[in-house]
Amino acid sequence: MEAENLNVDSGLMAAIRYFSDPMICLETVSKAKWPDGPECPRCKGKKLSFLKTRLMWTCLGCRKQFSVKVGTIFEDSAIGLDKWLCAMWMLANCKNGVSSYEVARALQVTQKTAWFMLHRIRYAQHQGSINKMTGTVEADETFIGGAARNMHADKREEKIHGRGVLGKTIVLGLLERETGKVRTQPIRHRRKWHIHRAIRENVESGATLYTDELRSYNGMDRHYEHQVINHAERYVDGAVHTNRLENFWALLKRSIKGTYVSCEPFHLFRYLDEQSFRFNERHDTDAQRFQKVLNAVAGKRLTWNTLTSQEVG
Repeated sequence: MEAENLNVDSGLMAAIRYFSDPMICLETVSKAKWPDGPECPRCKGKKLSFLKTRLMWTCLGCRKQFSVKVGTIFEDSAIGLDKWLCAMWMLANCKNGVSSYEVARALQVTQKTAWFMLHRIRYAQHQGSINKMTGTVEADETFIGGAARNMHADKREEKIHGRGVLGKTIVLGLLERETGKVRTQPIRHRRKWHIHRAIRENVESGATLYTDELRSYNGMDRHYEHQVINHAERYVDGAVHTNRLENFWALLKRSIKGTYVSCEPFHLFRYLDEQSFRFNERHDTDAQRFQKVLNAVAGKRLTWNTLTSQEVG
């Protein structure tokens, strides 16, 4: 059986019942990882013996034993696939995200384990592409974190005198209107050089570019059909606006402020991957979104040391 055998209108409870069978979990992940059938990760051999009592394979060529978790985001995890797949279903389909505390209570694991699981699933949700955006593209930036009321008094005075970026992370967003797909990335500054470089790396030269009146966008008309909407006067001027991207920012901030409360700057890009995935696949059913994440688990591994080493320094 495959996850697609679930009804397209299936919800979380149906997924929990469906993945309560260990063999269904194994077959679901196996078919997503090996469309042409299981193979040995060491010698790529196809002559295998299945150990039903351990849900593992033995390669008859090199005699290596391996499980379906090897070479995926599940590798070296003692958590059963039933819990992994339910956590994946939740993160792929909860519009405002799902906290590690909620996952810990639902799956009966520790909060630390749930937090690690969610970050590994976010790694699978990353949708990188070498193809540049074309057609009509909206560009905008926003600030995440660092509310003045949460700062120490000596920093608060410095912050409240304007729309500064003290304590905040700047995120640049690009939305391709024809496909409705969004791309996001944290940037260090809103200076012209940083913004121009990020846009040129992601948008095909000659595309139509809509931005607000931020002066850092000046000069984009050398490469694009650049049009500006002045938000001090209006938010829409015919087709010139950034409202679709503003809608994405609203969804992102709702999930961070309402569900995650806060996230450290060195983990922010993972939360951006999560929200971008759900936004880009918003027209799919729950089962289809889940299957897309599942299809991306192979060839990716995120260890605890790699995840937490970003906090050092």
